[in-house]
Amino acid sequence: MEILRKPLITEKASALSEKAGKYTFLVDKKANKVEIKKAVEKMYGVNVEEVNTMIMPSKPKSRNTKKAVVTGRKGSYKKAVVKVAAGETIDFYNEI
Repeated sequence: MEILRKPLITEKASALSEKAGKYTFLVDKKANKVEIKKAVEKMYGVNVEEVNTMIMPSKPKSRNTKKAVVTGRKGSYKKAVVKVAAGETIDFYNEI
């Protein structure tokens, strides 16, 4: 099972990482906090102090096409906010 799906890079997540040393990831819905902590420590080589998780609910979405309005739902997902030890950082852009 792949625990970490991808890092979330938004304005809010970037501000949180700069100020408090917290990084946000999309994770598998079945992963727990211990598994997320081990995966981040193994992948990025940092010490994780704290993990907060939240399940974001699904939302209705619609778009207009030439023939009709197409409606559907955006799926729910789980995200984790990981706090690393003081003085440590995670660089998401090192492979670019």
